Amino acid sequence: MYHKTKGYRIFSVFNTCFLIFLAVLCIIPLIHVLAVSFSAKAAADANLVGLWPVGFSLEAYKKTAANPLFLHSLWVSVLRTVIGTAVTLMITFLAAYALSKENSVFKGRNVYSWLFVFSMIFNGGLVPFYIVIQKLGLINSFWVLVLPGAVNTFLVILMLNFFRGIPKELEEASLIDGAGHFRTLFSIFLPISLPSIATVALFSMVFHWNSWFDGLLYLNNAKDFPLATFLQTVIIQQDMSSMSMNPKEMELISQTTVKAAQIFIGSAPILIVYPFLQKYFVKGMTVGSVKG
Repeated sequence: MYHKTKGYRIFSVFNTCFLIFLAVLCIIPLIHVLAVSFSAKAAADANLVGLWPVGFSLEAYKKTAANPLFLHSLWVSVLRTVIGTAVTLMITFLAAYALSKENSVFKGRNVYSWLFVFSMIFNGGLVPFYIVIQKLGLINSFWVLVLPGAVNTFLVILMLNFFRGIPKELEEASLIDGAGHFRTLFSIFLPISLPSIATVALFSMVFHWNSWFDGLLYLNNAKDFPLATFLQTVIIQQDMSSMSMNPKEMELISQTTVKAAQIFIGSAPILIVYPFLQKYFVKGMTVGSVKG
């Protein structure tokens, strides 16, 4: 067997070491941010914090929890992620089911498929897209964070390929028993599509949670920003108006530790959700990529 050869064992060891090295590189910055968020003001301002807190303090988290702008932006991001993921899942599920049919069953399937692919490769550009959003009356609306990204062609193709891997006999048996397409979709395809659904859900969640540019572009009021946009204005643009501190707080709290606390809180939800979806995610990516 190939996996018992010396060359394969050497490759396995090298591959494992390389992946561990990459994993460490990815996790070290997060550990550093967490350590800074729990450190005292003097140590954080003097850049003395490494991978362990110096002068343990919870003041940064207390300040963050008392910031109404941060809490509101966190709520907007949670709402956006939940609703946006649900909308994307529904549209992707319905579109992939239809496009997975043969051209003899779904007339014009190839035309619709190419329209999806064309929209993925070409677009009108930022200014025309902004004008469309404005004409639709979505500027300064919560839905401007959800609807423009509701259809993702890559996710449709991923789920489409998964559906093509499902035995046709299951669908034929369902149709013979009198079930329609919607009954077949939700009673047959849905229960056995958990891997692809988890994959699509995870991609959509990460997109909505981390997206900051659309909030900056389409929302004029900082109070309506999602968390990613809020953090971008604080960390990149150095807008400290949302982090105002009185003299007493400035003696105990560093802007560096508050930023670190906000960054870690912003990263935590995806870090918490991913382990529960990982087994489905890996299977969904594998099956969805090899079935044609």
